[in-house]
Amino acid sequence: MGLHPLEFSECYLDSPGFREKIKAQEAELDKTNRFIKELYKDGKNLINATKQLGMAQRKFAQCLGEFQFEYIGDAKTDDEKCIDESLQEFSSFLKNLEDQRELMMRNITETLMKPLEKFRKEQLGTVRAERKKYEKETEKYYSSLEKLLNLSAKKKEPQLQEADSQVEIMRQHFQEESLEYVCKLQEIQERKKFECVEPMLAFFQTVFTFYHQGYELAKDFDHYKRELQINIQNTRSRFEGTRSEVYELMKRIKDTPQEYRQTSPISFEGYLYVQEKRPPPFGSSWVKRYCTFVKEQKILHMVTFDHRSGGKIGEMESVTLKSCVRKTTDMLDRRFCLELDITDRPGTVLTVQALSEDDHKLWMHAMGGKEPIGCYLGRTLSKERGIDAQLDDVGLSFVKNSITAIETRGINDQGLYRVGGVSSKVQKLLSLMIDEKSNEVDLSASEDWDVKTITSALKLYLRSLPEPLMTYGLYKEFINPAKGGSPESRIQAVHRLVHKLPERNRQVLGLLMKHLANVAAHSKQNLMTVANLGVVFGPTLMRPQEETVAAIMDLKFQNIVVEILIEHHEKIFTDSPELSPVSPAGPVLSAPTRQSKKMSRQNRPLAVYNPQALDIQNVVGDGSTLTADETSMGSNESVSSQSSSASASELPIEKADHLTLTTSLSSGSNSRSPRASFSASGASGESQTATTAGTDKEKQEQSVTNRKAKAVYPCEAEHETELSFQVGAIFSHVIPSREPGWLEGELEGKRGLIPENYVEML
Repeated sequence: MGLHPLEFSECYLDSPGFREKIKAQEAELDKTNRFIKELYKDGKNLINATKQLGMAQRKFAQCLGEFQFEYIGDAKTDDEKCIDESLQEFSSFLKNLEDQRELMMRNITETLMKPLEKFRKEQLGTVRAERKKYEKETEKYYSSLEKLLNLSAKKKEPQLQEADSQVEIMRQHFQEESLEYVCKLQEIQERKKFECVEPMLAFFQTVFTFYHQGYELAKDFDHYKRELQINIQNTRSRFEGTRSEVYELMKRIKDTPQEYRQTSPISFEGYLYVQEKRPPPFGSSWVKRYCTFVKEQKILHMVTFDHRSGGKIGEMESVTLKSCVRKTTDMLDRRFCLELDITDRPGTVLTVQALSEDDHKLWMHAMGGKEPIGCYLGRTLSKERGIDAQLDDVGLSFVKNSITAIETRGINDQGLYRVGGVSSKVQKLLSLMIDEKSNEVDLSASEDWDVKTITSALKLYLRSLPEPLMTYGLYKEFINPAKGGSPESRIQAVHRLVHKLPERNRQVLGLLMKHLANVAAHSKQNLMTVANLGVVFGPTLMRPQEETVAAIMDLKFQNIVVEILIEHHEKIFTDSPELSPVSPAGPVLSAPTRQSKKMSRQNRPLAVYNPQALDIQNVVGDGSTLTADETSMGSNESVSSQSSSASASELPIEKADHLTLTTSLSSGSNSRSPRASFSASGASGESQTATTAGTDKEKQEQSVTNRKAKAVYPCEAEHETELSFQVGAIFSHVIPSREPGWLEGELEGKRGLIPENYVEML
């Protein structure tokens, strides 16, 4: 049983049982006081620990945000750019999360700590004061009563009456105090139930709001996460291809190092030991210097550098060479020496020593020495495998035969073109097919050759051509557009360059790209996406004339060029290229940062989640409602267009009871991010009929169908689904897009996506 109620009538009796009841209630309030004090202490510790966690998280986020990846080469792919920016994205996400946590801590202080402490001090403290007062009055009354009862009956009547009246006054005062104390005790006992629990409810609401905000941030982050996963996968695939090429080049250099010695018609460089003469009796010393000889000016630049002294670089010294003579061993007891006659030091001869006999010959040849070198340092790649592949009618027939066989027999084979055949069988098939006497085999009907052998033979044929299909001469021109510019400008540049290829090269390339587009169309079965095919065929179709590590680092851009060719093969190989790229007219305005195709996490309001505070009327009257899972659906791009993104078909379909994202079209919207509000909408249930849903949709569409917008900034499309426009362009039939931050509209008969922060509504 709980505490006994304190009856007011018992205040007059003041029985022992009544006193026990009071003691029990006082003990309960003392326990409540200790509980609140302990809870307050633990709450402080919780806040301090959370602050420490927040500080650690912010330090971690700061570390992420300050780091920047360096890259090899002169440009980055779109995937690499996204990966480089990912640490800043992670940092922003963590900071946003910590902002929410900090808000939670402030709310906990205001909604839990302060109310509990206020109740303990003001209410329980008041009871303690009343208790002392009640005990004091009790002592005072019963002492007076004992004195009255101890008075002698022989006292005069007036004295006795006066004593009686004084005790009566004290008794009344004591009973009034008793009534007030009993009332206060029972009031606090009842009040503590909600005064203690209500702050706890607010505390848990604050905690759940924080976790809800984390959930919302995670939902916003999901779109970026999907794109980044594809960026990482594409970069890893390119890395694997680049690594294999680098190891292959390293192996060839190990086998024949002199063939890969870097030579140039402009200069020659390497280490030489230079003799420095000293006055007697010190003799001379030999100092290692890194020398660069500029052939046209005959200038020799020398820099002192010793690997054993920590790699410190000395000052550069330059001399002009007049002549170079081989120093024989009978004149100097050292091998590989040269005697250099210096123009700017008449009568001075500089003696240098090469590192080896071969190095000695190279320096002699570079400096115009009399001893010639009868070797050529290049190498021919066309017949390295003993296959005489040519881009003739026989080769074209083999390409067509192979493509027909692959599309007939193995278009759905997993890892098509990536899984290689047995090397001996591949070379045997290719030798058979490029032999004019025996190339009549129909590969689509022959069971002697499996699909992976045919795909490997086709790749081997393309690699064995005397010149790559996309030629050495156009290699740099093809690579440069992939290193920068918008996707639209890349496509235009590649389109123009393809039509510079020789007719036969363009014909074979067109056949191959049409075939690879068909392969990519079956990627759900064969797992060969456009990006994967780019990795396979990039180094096969184009390569630089000189093999270096720097050239291999450009493999990723070769892949991008091939991706463009596959994705846009119909336009590139069917239509004539435009004579000149489209150039924007009029003055170039400073445009705002374009809204990325994901919800901006940095711009989320730091507010406690409160569904009742939403401006529902403004949203309904000015926009349209999109479910959360629709916001992540959009154009399926590869790295050749922008950064790769998951297609709508790959995204999970969420249940109907998730939150609804309502994006409003506000008049004159030039904000950096779309205005979005979240309303808690539960599942409507099966009872809602299709007719009602259709009617609502029609009304919604009619409200925005005739809306127009005006461009306030110029914009160049970064994908074929977007619109390019200049300042002042008028868009018709403007509606919200499924892409957050984007609209859909018509311009000059073409419909596409428009950045919401680039236009104002009319």
